[in-house]
Amino acid sequence: MIAKINSCAVQGIDAMIVEVEVDISFGLPVFHMVGLPETAVRESKERVRTAINNSGYTFPMDRVVVNLAPADIKKDGTGLDLPVALGILRASGLIPGDIPLPWLISGELSLDGRIKPVKAVLPYALAAKENGFKGIIIPLENADEAAMVTDIEVLPVQYLSQVVDFFAGFKEIPPHRIDPKVLISGLDIGKNLDFSHVRGQAHVKRVLEIAAAGSHHVLMSGPPGSGKSMLAKRLVSILPLPVFEESMEIARIYSVVGLAGKPLETLGQRPFRSPHHTISDAGLVGGGSKPVPGEISLAHHGVLFLDELPEFKKNVLEVLRQPMEDGQVTIARAGIKASYPCQFMLVAAMNPCPCGNFGNPFHECSCAQPQIQRYRSKISGPLLDRIDIQVEVPQVSYDEISSDVESEPSSMIRKRVERARQIQIRRLEKTGILCNARMGPSHIKEFCHLDKDARTILHKAMDKLGFSARAFNSILKVARTIGDLSEQKNICRQDVMEAIQYKSFDRSGREAF
Repeated sequence: MIAKINSCAVQGIDAMIVEVEVDISFGLPVFHMVGLPETAVRESKERVRTAINNSGYTFPMDRVVVNLAPADIKKDGTGLDLPVALGILRASGLIPGDIPLPWLISGELSLDGRIKPVKAVLPYALAAKENGFKGIIIPLENADEAAMVTDIEVLPVQYLSQVVDFFAGFKEIPPHRIDPKVLISGLDIGKNLDFSHVRGQAHVKRVLEIAAAGSHHVLMSGPPGSGKSMLAKRLVSILPLPVFEESMEIARIYSVVGLAGKPLETLGQRPFRSPHHTISDAGLVGGGSKPVPGEISLAHHGVLFLDELPEFKKNVLEVLRQPMEDGQVTIARAGIKASYPCQFMLVAAMNPCPCGNFGNPFHECSCAQPQIQRYRSKISGPLLDRIDIQVEVPQVSYDEISSDVESEPSSMIRKRVERARQIQIRRLEKTGILCNARMGPSHIKEFCHLDKDARTILHKAMDKLGFSARAFNSILKVARTIGDLSEQKNICRQDVMEAIQYKSFDRSGREAF
């Protein structure tokens, strides 16, 4: 008898339906598994055999063949343990019926028959919904994650025998339900990271407000202790809360890499990722022999903070160039190809020189000019060209640090940012993009209208400062965001002048920066 159980495998951040076919026939007692199983799947044979025996059932002493269809795609992960065991028990006659079960099943088996949590449950639940399954049977620890998907039943299980009794009609498993939108609405982020904690640096706060409103990339340069990292970590507190669709995209990525945890950890907040400067290119953009999402994908719809930017390896920084523009990265390996979304907001911080005191009026720089040039040359022109806003962060004075005047809280700044984002969403609703930073040349031409004075200023800047064509578009996008913050229909002279000011590192005629 041939038994069929439906399960899933991961491709990129999406799930692929895997049909587990089990045939038991007379012959020598062997257990074969075909259909391009990877190491973790091949090793499941011993887990499945032992779990079946320790759950009070008898593993068939016959020829057992398991096929994982489609057979031309590699299968990885431990989530196929449970469907393989159920297929064997169904082929043995312990689970009645020969029609396909209307459930998608995934779970790792322990040797005593317990069912352990697995990765990528959220994509599995989405695949169950898209392919018309009644529901999904998954480990108890993954129940909240799967229940984020509505209109399907989520049955959490703890033991192999529990699933067998359910299919045999002896027991019922109550569906698990949550309302993910309630979780999002009840989440308060940034309560411990607020802009009111930052003294001084009013112009840098203004820069980050503009960056948050348009999702622009930012580079901050300044001496040690000037507050660059402190400001960057508080940026998420002024970003607009993600809409439900964005939250689900974020949760899906975290689910694939096994970082989902409870829904509260990923739903309702924008990611903030801050990798160490020793990270590899594969760790940053994704990759490996079996492609997995990198830090730029884990920062999708959020912030990627690169502190001490020149300390990163140059080849690591250069791989950022294409994802920064496309918002997606494709990883290709022998026989494997995966695409991951990466619409992140890059926030980078650096010192002006190795000792950090170049240009500091209070401390003398101890670096030789060649040292400074080598340090700054680690950031290539093409990468710098893709950063919309570049700002210098000076040392904070004593009066600013000791002032009793309360700074503006993040909640007030966020309100302005959200109003500007709503203007952008209404303007760009037919384009499929949500913010000014994602505008292409055709969108810039349509939506970035300059008055006569603004055109004159930009013309002079292009001629005298030698901006590239990409920098020209970048200035227009930033100016459009500045106009949105002041709720102006057209871009005025002051908007363009402020946007030009934020491209100081791009100006020709300046050595390095």
